[in-house]
Amino acid sequence: MNESLSQLPSSGNSEPPPDRKRVFHFWRCFWLTFLVVSLAYAWYSFYVPTNSIAWADNYTSAQQQAADSGKPIILYFTGEWCVPCRVMKRQVWADEEVKTSVNAQFIPVAVDVDNPDDAAVLARYNVRGAPVTIITDPQGNALRWRVGGIGKSEFLEFLSAPNPSATKDL
Repeated sequence: MNESLSQLPSSGNSEPPPDRKRVFHFWRCFWLTFLVVSLAYAWYSFYVPTNSIAWADNYTSAQQQAADSGKPIILYFTGEWCVPCRVMKRQVWADEEVKTSVNAQFIPVAVDVDNPDDAAVLARYNVRGAPVTIITDPQGNALRWRVGGIGKSEFLEFLSAPNPSATKDL
């Protein structure tokens, strides 16, 4: 009987066997890595850099500015829930070349498709979703438009297109 008791592990050693330590260390590293990657992805998904585009307060003030300056209006229909809109804000609107071009050539207006105050603008241009980008003359007549998210090079091409037939609706 004494022999069977001596074969039992002593209770004085509280460290787990080496294999359990290794497994625990693996899972601790795995979950820590998972947490860091998840936080980085969440930050990237929701972070939208600020831009220095001189957005007009609303469509009415943009029309007044356009009438005074003779510049066309660029309407950007967006929404908080719109993932392609966030991508465009991060990759297109925040770009220095786009900022320079838009501020120099246009009166920019961001229109929130969920804002009831902008319902008249949505109805005027028959916009039912986001993102939509419309370039109008100073009187508000649509010259060209794009439906859907686009990249920087396509957007710059859209801005510099000479006439409505040079662009297409996606």
